[in-house]
Amino acid sequence: MNSNAALIQNPSTIYYKETGVIWRLSNYFLEQIPFNHPNLVFCCIGTDRSTGDALGPMTGSFLTQLFSFPFQIVGTLDNPLHALNIEEITKELNNSPDKPYIIAIDACLGNVNNIGQIIIHPGPLYPGKAVKKELPPIGEISIKAVVNIGGFMEYNVLQSTRLNITYEMGKVISRSLLLAWHRYNLKGINKSNGNPNNN
Repeated sequence: MNSNAALIQNPSTIYYKETGVIWRLSNYFLEQIPFNHPNLVFCCIGTDRSTGDALGPMTGSFLTQLFSFPFQIVGTLDNPLHALNIEEITKELNNSPDKPYIIAIDACLGNVNNIGQIIIHPGPLYPGKAVKKELPPIGEISIKAVVNIGGFMEYNVLQSTRLNITYEMGKVISRSLLLAWHRYNLKGINKSNGNPNNN
C-alpha cells in the first residue's frame, strides 16, 4: 500500500471507468515504459489478505495469465510481494547480472474525489507508507491505483475496501499494459516495413 495520492507531483492520471480507458492508459504506458529494455520487471506489491491492498497481486495474477505478455512478473495472489519479503526480493532483483528496470504497481489511498484514479509517474514507489511502514523505495516507474480514502485509520480502510474496485482496476491496468506491449511491437513491425505513416 502506497502513500496518499495527493502527494504525487505532475502524474498522468485517468479514471478507471472512463470511456476508452484501456486505449488511453496504453498511451501513457507507451510514453513511459521502455519495452525494449533487456530486463523489464513488473513488481506488483500488496497482499491477498486485504481487499484494498490486493490490487498489486491481483494485477500480477492477471498479467501472468496473459501468455503474450513476456515480461517477468513479481507478486501474484499465489506468491505476493509484500512487507515481509520485499527487501529480500528487491535485493535479489538488483543483484541480477542484467540490472532490472522495474515498474512498480501498488494500491494507494487518496481523497474521496480521487478514488478510482490510476496514476503513472516516473520515479520509485514507497510501499507501506500509507500504513506507517518503512520499506525501501522500488521502481523506476510507479503505477498506483486509488482504492479508497486516506488520512484516518488506513489499515481498517484497506480491510473494508470493496474487492470489486481492486478487481476492476487491476483488470484495466493489466489489459492496458498488454495493449501497450502489442502496440509497441506493431510500431516496430511498421518501422521495419518502411511504413512512412508510422511515427
